[in-house]
Amino acid sequence: MRQKIIQAASRLLEKEGVEAVTMRGVAQLVGVTPMALYRHYADRAVLLNALADDGFIRLTALLKNKRIIGNLENRLIKMAEIYLDLSLENPKLFELMFLTKREGARVYPRDFTARSSPTATLVADALAEGMTNGDLKKDDHWEICFELGALTHGLIMLYIGGRIEMSPDEFRALYRRSIRRHIRGIQN
Repeated sequence: MRQKIIQAASRLLEKEGVEAVTMRGVAQLVGVTPMALYRHYADRAVLLNALADDGFIRLTALLKNKRIIGNLENRLIKMAEIYLDLSLENPKLFELMFLTKREGARVYPRDFTARSSPTATLVADALAEGMTNGDLKKDDHWEICFELGALTHGLIMLYIGGRIEMSPDEFRALYRRSIRRHIRGIQN
């Protein structure tokens, strides 16, 4: 039942946005009473966090299951492209995961340095590896991970919001170039 609820909430989210994800609306899609949802999710905030967590689980699985090979720069770009794909395929989920203020959302630096973010941890580990083996300048790998996230989030947010007027292929090329420039700025 929990999975049916998340799937229904996800459909509502992508179709109409976060405001449309109400206990009543989700219950109607699932075919149960709103009270039945409260057995699984205490309130709307808990349901929204579960939706965001589901997005992070999907993103983590994509990052872990994809064969990411090559030098550090290419691996980081491939990771960023996987992130971009999920974001463009599910723009409202992207907004919920990263832009919507919600209780329980992971916060930098506390949750990141505690390795509570499975997606950021994968990127931070790759950066730390690059610093250890001399590919990257020695620095705070968590700060650089967060900066890289800010760069990718910002570009994606501007594109989804219609502030970057490019075809999807042109935007992908800009996205890759931007990440490559950032990575090359921290290489030895």
